[in-house]
Amino acid sequence: MSENLNKIIGNTFLELADALEKGHFGSKIKVGITTLGSEHGVEAIIRAAEAANQNGDFQVVLIGKNPTNSSLEFFPAEDEKEAHKIMEDLLEKEYISGAVTMHYSFPIGVSTVGKILTPGLGKSMFIATTTGTSATDRSEAMFKNSIYGIIAAKSCGIENPTLGILNIDNAREVERALKKLSENGYPINFGESQRADGGNIMRGNDLLMGTTDIMVVDSLTGNILMKVFSAFNTGGSYEALGYGYGPGIGFDYDKEILIISRASGEPVVTNALIYAAQLAKNNFKKVLKDEFAKVKKAKFDEILNELKKKNEKSSGPKEEFVKPNKEVVTEQISGIDIMDLEDAVEALMKKGIYAESGMGCTGPIILVNEKNVEKATEILVAASFK
Repeated sequence: MSENLNKIIGNTFLELADALEKGHFGSKIKVGITTLGSEHGVEAIIRAAEAANQNGDFQVVLIGKNPTNSSLEFFPAEDEKEAHKIMEDLLEKEYISGAVTMHYSFPIGVSTVGKILTPGLGKSMFIATTTGTSATDRSEAMFKNSIYGIIAAKSCGIENPTLGILNIDNAREVERALKKLSENGYPINFGESQRADGGNIMRGNDLLMGTTDIMVVDSLTGNILMKVFSAFNTGGSYEALGYGYGPGIGFDYDKEILIISRASGEPVVTNALIYAAQLAKNNFKKVLKDEFAKVKKAKFDEILNELKKKNEKSSGPKEEFVKPNKEVVTEQISGIDIMDLEDAVEALMKKGIYAESGMGCTGPIILVNEKNVEKATEILVAASFK
């Protein structure tokens, strides 16, 4: 990383010289994008980045490969793993305010808030959430997703966003939990369905019309919605509309990392960078901190625990066991059903293998130390988790 540090210092001096020459002071927001992994090629990502850079009020930084010799600032990486390390380092140093990438694994508890354009009236709508897993239980996840959606909307300058809950399993339970939170002092601006019978539970028609600023769903449903709304007019292989799958949001998580799909086309990639810049300009991290403080004050944890207790009653008590010592986990095991994820982690822990759960762009993953991959896989197969 020392070579990158030298580059950061060098670029800072160049920016200072440019400001002295042109008389424009005050650093622009910088947003990074990893160029590797797209089904449409590195060149398409770079063209989208250059288009976003034309906005003029923020700068795009490329991370990965640059075969077109673009004049955008560039940090080379040979593969996606290295690109993510560089991206995380630049975020940690606050050299970039946010980043856009694909195929990134968030920890359980973190999920992304996407942004679409609805076909009925051409309105933008936040889908909360679209990748990652806020919780392994649907009710708990959607309860958290509601707050994540509010944070994303407020970070884009919407002071009092309207919120609706899509009419899927657990919607009524989530509605009751949110109304308790609102009664406890956390203001939620519930939207009203455009259907004749109204209500806070949204129908498919409301999705098409963009009835509310935020639509609350579980992340698997949200992921499907993002793909449909982004690629319904292209046949599916090219996502042409919207702003991508959005920033990963979670309690105790404050990195501004936004997700795009490998199928995301140039317009979506450009919009995702604009989305990232908008979040940074509106001080996403401060909004995050302030909203979480407000919901905690309104007894968010107590309401969440009530949901958890209800779920534990239906699933029965957990068996006690001694957990192995924490290890560095870098290797992924995929192919586990989301509903079995925590049980699979527990099965490995009982066998003495330290493991963590996560969510990659292709689905749930279990993270283990590289020395334990083979044995862990054998245990999971034998227990019918994989």
